[in-house]
Amino acid sequence: MLPLSQADLSRVRAVFTDVDGTLTTRGRLTASTLEAIERLVAHRIDVVLVSGRPSGWGECWARQLPVAGVIVENGGLSFVRRGEHLEKVYAEPEGVRQRNRRALVRHVAAALAAVKGARLSMDSSATEVDLAIDYAEQSSLGPKGAGRLEAFLGARGVTAVRSSVHVNCWLGAFDKRTAVEAFLAQEWRTRLAPDERRFVYVGDSFNDQPLFEAFPLSVGVANVREVLGQLAHPPKFVTRSREGKGFGEVAGAVTRARRSRKARA
Repeated sequence: MLPLSQADLSRVRAVFTDVDGTLTTRGRLTASTLEAIERLVAHRIDVVLVSGRPSGWGECWARQLPVAGVIVENGGLSFVRRGEHLEKVYAEPEGVRQRNRRALVRHVAAALAAVKGARLSMDSSATEVDLAIDYAEQSSLGPKGAGRLEAFLGARGVTAVRSSVHVNCWLGAFDKRTAVEAFLAQEWRTRLAPDERRFVYVGDSFNDQPLFEAFPLSVGVANVREVLGQLAHPPKFVTRSREGKGFGEVAGAVTRARRSRKARA
């Protein structure tokens, strides 16, 4: 990984970002991080959240934060603004979702029985598509327990991948990358180019790998170093600071590059 200072951010028009461990600091969304988001928006740089958190969280974020869109449940659904209305867009048709959900509930129940101490995340009741097993938020399973859950569910054909706090589990042909690509195509009528410089992705964990791979301007906040040796697709750049302060570094670098380019024009 290269230091963030070496990234050319002069053409950035939007920042896509994970939430847990990237926007949050020790589980909290701080005033300084909210200010960083507002600073980007004030410079006409859109912000889109891309999270493993549930549908219920996504609607709240989309209604209350100054963001252009919210993708949740690891790409299972999105909240987008169309005119004055907030709309919910699913990755898969209703019939497919219902079949997959019923099967997923059975597989996850088996995983909870197989791995001692495993339990659903407190916010799984607000999910619609995926389910989350807590390993580091209110549980002490730790990385080894998370690995056992991933192996157990993977053997059953379930996609199971860690965020910084949960093992997110789903059945379906989607992930954070497919959801971002769909958002770009449907909402902004564009796509990611191989040498894309208009969009940045910021993340910190395993479930961010599809977007670390897809975005030439992918940035890990400094806590990504804790899992770096286990990532097949690490980010291209890294911040000095962890969590929300790291995101603040990205926001500051993007807005400075924007001002510098305007000054040269």
